[in-house]
Amino acid sequence: MATSRIEVFEQMLTSDPANTMVLFGLAKEYEKTGRNEELIETLNRYIEVSDDEGNAYGMLARAYELAGKRDHAKQAYAKGVEVATAHGHPSMAEEYRMVLSSEYED
Repeated sequence: MATSRIEVFEQMLTSDPANTMVLFGLAKEYEKTGRNEELIETLNRYIEVSDDEGNAYGMLARAYELAGKRDHAKQAYAKGVEVATAHGHPSMAEEYRMVLSSEYED
């Protein structure tokens, strides 16, 4: 029986639970397969242990949107703006600002 990429990443995390490359890879696999709750959990773990430059916050915001958690999505986009700006990614920050202003303006 073939081992799935998700299973490989999960096995790798058992020996190194804070490995940021593996956490992000696992998150991408969860995203591809629509495993949204696992995606949210894994991205939150990734963000806790990494110096993400903004991409993970956009992924997390979209996952929260799919889960119907708009307040969490809004917070993730706002944090993504802050982090992307701090790491010199103005176009990513602007993308998140545009989403906030068009879809989350109260």
